[in-house]
Amino acid sequence: MLHYGGILMISNYRSTSGFTLIELMISLVLGLLISAAVIQVYLTNTKTASTQKSGSELQEASVFGLQQLENHLRLANLGNSVNSITDKTVGGGIVISPENIGLESTDTSESLYFTRTGGDSNITGINSDQLTIQFKNTTGVKIPDCESADIDPKATVIERYFIRSSSTTGQGLLLACDAGRVTDTGITGLSADYESGGSEVILGVDQFKILLGIQTDAPSDAGLMRYLTASEYLALSGTKPPITAVKIGLIVRGSSPVIGSDVATSFKLLGATQPLKSGQPKLVRTTYESTTLLRNARVINIDTSTTLTAGS
Repeated sequence: MLHYGGILMISNYRSTSGFTLIELMISLVLGLLISAAVIQVYLTNTKTASTQKSGSELQEASVFGLQQLENHLRLANLGNSVNSITDKTVGGGIVISPENIGLESTDTSESLYFTRTGGDSNITGINSDQLTIQFKNTTGVKIPDCESADIDPKATVIERYFIRSSSTTGQGLLLACDAGRVTDTGITGLSADYESGGSEVILGVDQFKILLGIQTDAPSDAGLMRYLTASEYLALSGTKPPITAVKIGLIVRGSSPVIGSDVATSFKLLGATQPLKSGQPKLVRTTYESTTLLRNARVINIDTSTTLTAGS
């Protein structure tokens, strides 16, 4: 209490204390560290979730899309009385020339639908391939083609696998299949525009490549398999060897962006380097390769150079 001029006064002043500058700086630093740790955990969890989602999408592409393609490829040349598939085989399971669908060799009206190179891709300087197969439904019942349409018994179906843009904005390129029928008057049912149409088989495909496996009857190469592109096969001189297998290669991507890390920008596919075009989004990508033997195009090499005797 204070006395002032004979008047008793009561003081309400109290001493107070606060953070020192050092304490305040320490608090700010601790807050920043905690915030950084929370952000790091969030980014890590987001990256993990994104990677897992993309991994699931890539697995679906392998399990469903690639297996569907392989299953239909095994049907190639079904119902054809000629087992040897070449560019001259009428009804040949691998459609690579006009003769395979019963046209004259000089008729190029359907050439854009044959097995060839020239499709779109997300790879620098390397176009995607197109694979065209045909087979006859000999099962006696209706079976589905690659677009889930019924194939009547004894009907011959032609299926074209190729890369095109998705009809959904932002989805990019995908592997599609366009199915039609082969009749005495030609091909019916295929999309009028060879760069569009067809049903989606595998989403998120940057590249699709194929190689044709051949066997020759030359003694030095008997039993050995060589793999050629469609153009390399057609460039062979003389009578061409039969096609007995097909190698398929795919570069597939997920849909979720990868956060906070670098991703591969170049891949090896069927022995060739495939560099991505610049500006491609940072996505999880992987390659798939498979080899399918054409069960309806079996070739048997018989060695008649040695005479066998009893007991030998």
